[in-house]
This record gives sequence, C-alpha cells and structure tokens, in this order.
Amino acid sequence: MGKFVDDLKAGAGFRASLRVKGVRGAAGIYELTWAAPDGRATFEYGRSVRTGEPHIRWRRIGTHAILRQP
Repeated sequence: MGKFVDDLKAGAGFRASLRVKGVRGAAGIYELTWAAPDGRATFEYGRSVRTGEPHIRWRRIGTHAILRQP
C-alpha cells in the first residue's frame, strides 16, 4: 500500500505495476488489482479532508465480481 500512497501524494498518476485503471461504464470509479487470486478493489476520488492532499474513498474489495456494482 505504500507505493499507492506515494503515487497518490505525488499526483502524477500511478505506476504501471499497481495496475490502476478506470472502470468501464462507471465514470469516476477506478480499480486496483493485485497478485492474490483475482484480488480487486474499487475506489473514487473524494473531496480533500486535508487541504492540498488527495483523498480517496474505497468502495468495494473482493474478486472480479465486484465490478458488477463497482
């Protein structure tokens, strides 16, 4: 999770190894995948809690099935 937070704070996008991409058909929602068997999480950007810092809201964590209702 450290690399995700580092990239989020840097504000220049996520490194390719984190496999972050937009969810097709769900504007403003992104998915992150990892090496666990079909591990996925969805998130969206929210209003900053601390001025000048990005804020995300985790939506769902699970398998590919979470993409039915991201």
